[in-house]
Amino acid sequence: MRRDRSAAHGRRPVASAVVSGSDRITAELVAKVSRLARLDLTPDEIDDATGKLADMLDHFADIDALDLADVEPMTQPYPLRNVFREDVEVPCLDRDEVLAAAPAAVDGRFEVPPIVGLED
Repeated sequence: MRRDRSAAHGRRPVASAVVSGSDRITAELVAKVSRLARLDLTPDEIDDATGKLADMLDHFADIDALDLADVEPMTQPYPLRNVFREDVEVPCLDRDEVLAAAPAAVDGRFEVPPIVGLED
């Protein structure tokens, strides 16, 4: 069913406002989708998913029923902005001090145990 997307403010009517989620989501539908997704769900898991999906559709219907014509679209509820710090160059750690604190160092580099090519 194609929906009319030309409604005011880019909002579109949703069929879920007419039919509740529990009337649209059935255990048979969840079982079919789980088979298509190659999920091996137990009957209890199917019943649980059916209830949760129906609840979700009911919540969406509640949201669709709200009059939001005068609400400006937003990406987040609070006016946030990035805060940047000054990029200040600081002195680097002394190489010899860092290597002295390492468990093992060879020729001015950290020595680490090999991990590639080891037999299990």
